[in-house]
Amino acid sequence: MSLSLDDVKRIAQLARLEVTDADAEQVLAQLQPIFAMIAELRSVDTRNIEPMSHAQDLSLRLRDDVVTEPDRRDLFQDIAPQVQDGLYLVPKVIE
Repeated sequence: MSLSLDDVKRIAQLARLEVTDADAEQVLAQLQPIFAMIAELRSVDTRNIEPMSHAQDLSLRLRDDVVTEPDRRDLFQDIAPQVQDGLYLVPKVIE
C-alpha cells in the first residue's frame, strides 16, 4: 500500500489538523518507510507458524493457590452503614 500526498491531507482533515503542503510532504516522507515495513511484514508466509503467547519461551514460577487471609466478611458488613442479603447498599449516584 502506498500513501500519497492527497491521502496525508485527507487524514489531516479527518483529524481536524491544519497542515501546510510542506508539512504534508514531511509527514509523507516519515510515513512511507513505515508503510514499506508493513508491506514487508505482510509478504512473509505465516500460514504454518503457530502463534506465540510471548516472544520468549518462558515458564512462570507459580505459587500454590492457598488462602492466606482470614474471612472477615461478616466483621466488615457489621460496621457497614447498610447491608442487605450480604450486599453493601450505596446511595444512588446517577439517575
